[in-house]
Amino acid sequence: MKLVFEDRAAPERNRPLRALAAGSVGNFIEWYEFGVYGYFATVVAERFFTPAGGSAAEGLVRTYASFGLAFFFRPLGAALFGRLADRLGRRPVLILVVALMTGATALIGLLPTYAQAGALAPWLLTFLRAVQGLSAGGEFGGAVAMLTEFAPPGRRGLYGAWQSFTVALGLLGGAGVAAGLASVLTESQLHAWGWRLPFLLALPLGALALWLRVGLDETPEFREPDVRGVRAARVSVGAIASAVGRVMGWSAAGYTFLVVLPSYLQTALHTGFRTALLATVVANLGFAAAILPAGLLSDRIGRRPVMLAGAALVVALALPLLGLLQDGGASAGVKGAALFGAGAVVGLMAGPGPALLAEMFPARARCTGLGLAYALSNAVFSGCAGLIITEAVKRTGNLDVPGYYAAAACAVSVLALIRSRETKAG
Repeated sequence: MKLVFEDRAAPERNRPLRALAAGSVGNFIEWYEFGVYGYFATVVAERFFTPAGGSAAEGLVRTYASFGLAFFFRPLGAALFGRLADRLGRRPVLILVVALMTGATALIGLLPTYAQAGALAPWLLTFLRAVQGLSAGGEFGGAVAMLTEFAPPGRRGLYGAWQSFTVALGLLGGAGVAAGLASVLTESQLHAWGWRLPFLLALPLGALALWLRVGLDETPEFREPDVRGVRAARVSVGAIASAVGRVMGWSAAGYTFLVVLPSYLQTALHTGFRTALLATVVANLGFAAAILPAGLLSDRIGRRPVMLAGAALVVALALPLLGLLQDGGASAGVKGAALFGAGAVVGLMAGPGPALLAEMFPARARCTGLGLAYALSNAVFSGCAGLIITEAVKRTGNLDVPGYYAAAACAVSVLALIRSRETKAG
């Protein structure tokens, strides 16, 4: 008789890796779309927010207003989907939010423009942005909870860093698609129909995310008897405010240097579209390169010192970076190195950030607490970054506004981190 021995431990060993993929791919879609919207902000402004005779600057401001509005739906999504995830489980909520995000993103690629639908066009776009904001608010809390709760002992920082790493990959993916289209299409083709293609690419990505999440088990920590089926705990305002203070610099500097930069370079420094996108790719490469090492380092020395170093470096270097970009005598290589370094500094905050937020809240309130803190921080300091920077530069003529904005937010985070306790156990 032939005996067959089955390795029953193999599926258990593979669960963290599957969770890593399932949590990361949804986040990739979210930030791919937000990156694409930011990179094509000038095109979106022309197609949806600039009637005949309107100025390009006014259209860009309206575009960023719609961009910011979506971020203000994130806290609502974090509260709604976070409570569901803390009560019903991470898995069903993550399936729902990625389906919403994918559908809304693909529909943007099918919308009629202002020339075709008149004033209805910007309203339809804004509605879909609101749906994206709701789903994104639920995505972060559920994904970070899944990643950190499946993480092996002593690897919560590294596993949580994958959330931020897929932010970088999403932004790079969006920038790469935008740059590729700008290279193979003429400017008229890009403005007429080429801008739709990146949004429609969300469909196959969303199908992959759904497949991964449908086949995933619930997290081990949520399956514990004192968590599963128990009413979700309430989160105090003080805990949320403390978490926001620690991560607001990450939000502000990240969006300033990684998303708003292309439009700033085009409108304020009169850089070409392709050059501006290339600069953003370089900054995002620096961001991506630093995230996982920063998360791993935080597993060894703690979340607080790594994030504190990143925030302090932004305070010190934000204005010199802007001065270098404005310097016509500086070589392209020097500017590229500076942009890479700027992205890497943001990565120092983004690597340990998810684990820090997860460790600030108990399992019965984790999705709600960390989701709300991140959503509020992003709503105020990321979603409004493009609108504030564009409007302030337009009104004052001061080209250093982005540097002041990022440095001020990071200064607050420095103070918050100095006054906080370490969240890493052991």
